[in-house]
Amino acid sequence: MSPPSRTLILVALLVAGCGKATPAKAKPTPASVAASTAGAPSPERGHALYGQLCATCHGPAGNGYASDNAPSLRTTTFLASATDTFLRDSIVRGRPGTAMPAYGQGLGGPLSPADVQALVAFLRVGSPPPVTLAAGAVAGDAEQGKTLYQSTCARCHGTEKQRSTAVHLLNPTFLQTASDQFLRYAITEGRWPTSMVAWKTALSSKQIDDLVAYLRSKAVAPGPTVAAQPPPRPPRTGPIVLNPRGRAPQFTLKDGLYVSIDQVKAALDAKRRLIITDARPPSDWMNLHITGAISTPYYDLHTLDDLPNDGTWIVAYCACPHHVSGIVVDELRKRGYPHTAVLDEGVYAWQQKKYPVVTAPGMPVPAAPPPLRPGR
Repeated sequence: MSPPSRTLILVALLVAGCGKATPAKAKPTPASVAASTAGAPSPERGHALYGQLCATCHGPAGNGYASDNAPSLRTTTFLASATDTFLRDSIVRGRPGTAMPAYGQGLGGPLSPADVQALVAFLRVGSPPPVTLAAGAVAGDAEQGKTLYQSTCARCHGTEKQRSTAVHLLNPTFLQTASDQFLRYAITEGRWPTSMVAWKTALSSKQIDDLVAYLRSKAVAPGPTVAAQPPPRPPRTGPIVLNPRGRAPQFTLKDGLYVSIDQVKAALDAKRRLIITDARPPSDWMNLHITGAISTPYYDLHTLDDLPNDGTWIVAYCACPHHVSGIVVDELRKRGYPHTAVLDEGVYAWQQKKYPVVTAPGMPVPAAPPPLRPGR
C-alpha cells in the first residue's frame, strides 16, 4: 500500500471512529500488538492501541468529552502547537489526580516507548502543519493574571482545589509539560470547535501574558521519573475478599449498575463481605487506591480470572468516574457474576470525603473531581 493511500484510510478511520474500548478477549493487548508490529512507529498500530486504551474517554474519533471531560485530541490549534515531546510526555506521565493515568511502562502503565511512539504517529494522521511558537518564557504579572483567571477562566478550568468541565490548567504535571508559548497560543487561538474560544479578541496581549505568568507561578518540581525497568505489578499479597466471614451488603443500585460511595463505606464499616477492584492502570493504583482494593486494569481482564463467583459483591471503581470501571463490570456480568456494581462517584470523590485510601509517599491530595453531570 502506498503511503498516500494508507494516510487516506487512516483519516477515514478517525472521522468514522475507532470504536469503543472492548474487553481484552476481543482486542489485542498492548504486548501482543507490540510483538506483532516491530519497527518504525506505525499509525495502524497506534490506531489499535487508541481503540483499546483511549477511545473510552477521548471518544472514538478523538473529539473528547466521552467521559470525565477528557479533552479533544483533534482540534487543529492543539495538534498544530503540541510537539511530539508534549504528546509523548502526556501519554507516558498522564495527569495524576485526574482520569488520565500514566500509561508509560516505566511508571507502571501498559505502554512501551514504541507503543507511545505509535500512538503519537496515529494522532499525527491528518494533523495540520506545525506552527512556529516563540521561544522562551512569557513575561507577565502573575498577580494580575490570578485575578483575571478567577474571573474569566476558573468557571471552566477549575481552581487548585476543584476541577471543572475543561482541562485542569493547574494540574502540576500539565504545567511541567506545557511550555509558556504553548499556553499562550492556546489562550490566544482557542480550541475550536470546543467551548474554548479564541481570547485574542477579548483580551489584550498583556492580559494573556499575565494569565500565562499566573499559570507558570503554580508549576511545581517534576514528579516521579520514568524508571528504566517497569515497576513490579501490584501484588496480590492481601486478601481478594474483604471481611470474608461477614454478611453480604444490601446495596441499592441506581439504574441497576451504580452504587454510591456512602453505601460502600457503610458496608466496609459494618464488616460486610465484598471485593473492591481498581479498574485503572497499575500506575494509578500504586499512587492512590481505596484501602483493600485489588488492581484489575480495564485493558487486562485476565486479572478477573481469580475472583470468586460465589455471590460475593464486587465493586469496581475508576476515576472517569464510570467508564473503565463499567468495562470491568460488563465483563464480570458476561461471565455470570450477578452481584457487581460500579462505584458511582469514583475514587477521587471517595478520597475527598476522607474515606480510607492508600497513597504513595509524597503524593499530594489532588483537586476535587468535577461535579457529576445532572442525572448521573
